[in-house]
Amino acid sequence: MAADPRPGAALEQVLAAPGRAERLTHVEHVPPRPARHAPWPAWAEPALVEGLRSRGVERPWSHQVAAADLARAGRHVVLATGTASGKSLGYLLPAATAVAEGAGAPSGRGATVLYLSPTKALAQDQLRVLRGLDVPGLRPAAYDGDTPPDEREWVRAHATWVLTNPDMLHRSVLPGHARWSSFLRALRYVVVDEVHGYRGVFGSHVAQVLRRLRRVCARYGADPVVVLASATVADPAASAGRLTGLPVEAVTDDGSPRGGTAFALWEPPLAPHGGEGGAPVRRTTTAEAADLLADLVVAGTRTLAFVRSRRGAEAVAMTARRLLEDVDPSLPGRVAAYRGGYLPEERRALEAALQRGDLLGVATTNALELGLDVSGLDAVLLAGWPGTRASLWQQAGRAGRAGQQALAVLIGREDPLDTYLVHHPEAVFGRPVEATVLDPDNPYVLAPHLCAAAAELPLREEDLPLFGPAAPAVLDALVAGGRLRRRPGGWYWTRRERACDLADLRGTGGPPVRLCEPGTGRMLGTVDAGASHSTVHEGAVYVHQGETWLVRSLDLEDHVALLERAEPDHTTTAREVTDIRVLGTSATVPWGRARLSFGSVEVTHQVVAYLRRRVLTGEVLGEVPLDLPPRHLRTRAVWWTVDEDQLAEAGLAPGDVAGAAHAAEHASIGLLPLVATCDRWDVGGVSTPLHEDTGRATVFVYDGHPGGAGFAERGFAAAQEWLRATRDVIRSCGCEAGCPSCVQSPKCGNGNEPLDKAGAVRLLDVLLAGAAHGAGDQGADEPGRAAQERVAQERVAAGRAAAERAAAERPAAERAAAEQEAVAAQHRAERDAGHRPARARATTEPGSRPAGATEADTSTEPSGRTEQRAS
Repeated sequence: MAADPRPGAALEQVLAAPGRAERLTHVEHVPPRPARHAPWPAWAEPALVEGLRSRGVERPWSHQVAAADLARAGRHVVLATGTASGKSLGYLLPAATAVAEGAGAPSGRGATVLYLSPTKALAQDQLRVLRGLDVPGLRPAAYDGDTPPDEREWVRAHATWVLTNPDMLHRSVLPGHARWSSFLRALRYVVVDEVHGYRGVFGSHVAQVLRRLRRVCARYGADPVVVLASATVADPAASAGRLTGLPVEAVTDDGSPRGGTAFALWEPPLAPHGGEGGAPVRRTTTAEAADLLADLVVAGTRTLAFVRSRRGAEAVAMTARRLLEDVDPSLPGRVAAYRGGYLPEERRALEAALQRGDLLGVATTNALELGLDVSGLDAVLLAGWPGTRASLWQQAGRAGRAGQQALAVLIGREDPLDTYLVHHPEAVFGRPVEATVLDPDNPYVLAPHLCAAAAELPLREEDLPLFGPAAPAVLDALVAGGRLRRRPGGWYWTRRERACDLADLRGTGGPPVRLCEPGTGRMLGTVDAGASHSTVHEGAVYVHQGETWLVRSLDLEDHVALLERAEPDHTTTAREVTDIRVLGTSATVPWGRARLSFGSVEVTHQVVAYLRRRVLTGEVLGEVPLDLPPRHLRTRAVWWTVDEDQLAEAGLAPGDVAGAAHAAEHASIGLLPLVATCDRWDVGGVSTPLHEDTGRATVFVYDGHPGGAGFAERGFAAAQEWLRATRDVIRSCGCEAGCPSCVQSPKCGNGNEPLDKAGAVRLLDVLLAGAAHGAGDQGADEPGRAAQERVAQERVAAGRAAAERAAAERPAAERAAAEQEAVAAQHRAERDAGHRPARARATTEPGSRPAGATEADTSTEPSGRTEQRAS
């Protein structure tokens, strides 16, 4: 059945069922945009132009030529335009032309290109395009974790265009640069695709990998031009400059055509059953997305459903197939899930089916956000806010890629932010996209990369500016700790182990856990180590390729989980408890009698139990205790405190403070993505009526990554906007005593007890009453700027404090990991300044990624990190 071509037909289809119209809260009509073309550059390789014309590209769009001309002129450039705007042509023109011009060199490799993407799927898609071009000297090849050893040797010796990912560059190419010498010597262009995905800790690691690449290239006499491609983001030139350490020019004027889009905001209905404590709950986004996907497939509408987690993607596809069985037995086979964690052959088969158009409906994680060319799509479903406006438009832009009318539907999760957004369309459509947040100077990030750089080539004094202002201080700490050795010629790595193993780019927390079937020994897939406590603990329900499995055991020492096929009537949800202590305060701003602070903390958290929830309804069936070891995290946090007089002013008796602070904590975590490029699974929180370090009622929100990721710092800078929105969401929610749409959290380690919705509003009222002239507005005031300057100064001074202490503490430092030593130095310096560490039990919402766990299925509708599996 073909899709109805009428404008708005897809929206009519999803509204046709009874009760659907009441779920629609807003429809935004995004107008179409005409194309603006430009002539082919005169310098472009004729064979390349002819090949592109034969593929239907008669003329390039204006932004493609603008970026290509800049790159051809030797200027670093970022092309930041919308989805399906043909960004790849912007780097293909100059790079392939250079390869063709270098084909006459004696080696046949007078010019080479290194292409970096965050996912294998995108690299394979680009490889398919390159292999279809008949350009002199163009020999493209993928170099990733799936590349066999014999092929790797050929790639090093003969490929002129190598497609890889930051992980392989970090772990293979740079440590073994001598074997890549002929390729690196001829390197003319480095292409960094999907730049908007390089944010937080992952982006900070990639920034240091790119600096190491530039240094190694210089060793071989190469100075490549860097061309970056990005979705629309705020200030792309600055973001690209932070990532590369280079001056970058931006091309943002999009000349590609775009069909009109009907963008619907959708709130699922209330479920007939109650949630925790009898609170009203809404139908899950998983169930709602599956229903809509099935209806669209029946209508012949090619649809992608973006789901926040691997398990959620499997559940949506599985449920949609089950619904379609009753309509047409031929349709279930045209629906599939696509996610990370599949074996290579499974992934390739799905990608081929997508390209051929065999699949009508696909439930996917954000693996398909990142550039895989799937044309002819009619509709996109977004099962929950994707974390940033950049990702929202990147995902929604998958529909209408051929210029036709399209449908996008954002289905709100039971979450304070999603609830706020589906009822405040101006916050979705009336605001610019966010700036990318990354912090290459994070000592946890910088220290291991300095070790890796010294192992590649001895570090010289003249190299240090490349790695940022904190590099000298961190080097002092690494030398004092015995990680590096200082000699007259520079800094040297002298250990036997591989220095690159010190840095975990994606923050996965160690080697992946293998998922195995005990009877056959068959490996089903893998789960990142940081996610294993919450996703494959004993008793967990795990979904793979539409099949449900029950985890019988988890061996953390051998990194193996044993699973058996099962058909349980429930899902599982991990529960954690958290302690926190203040290690140092970088900045404090008075809000009347209240205080807003930013600094360093140590968080200790432990998965202690899991909930069993009925499939689809989410009804809680019971709680099962677990015995897993605690994990420790040193990171950055923003926190606010109020005194006893303010608590009295808010009408909070001593016994009411815990519930009010706990509710405010949950809601503030949910709303932080409004001002920072994160989602609630990037951060955690703790609240307490009396914290030992502050002596007051305190609410903490911390980055869920070692050393911090910049999210809490952003919350500190925009605290007024963030906390006012938090209060407004709680106040406007129609529930009586609190629900998942306002103050209940799916990952609360205390079972969402106690919670006081009305008390949270009054508590936030007294907090914000003194904030009229404090830090926290966009464009921070003088105290805010002073705080930022102080943070930067602390980073530079951190390692110097370590050097003074390490001489007396050398045996302990010898055992410390390089990155831990650098950050510990900062914490010791702050503590010596007068901050007394103290442990405090409190109500908590743990960050689900203490070690950067991926796709942590720790909620009714599990969510997790960006789908970025690579090597």
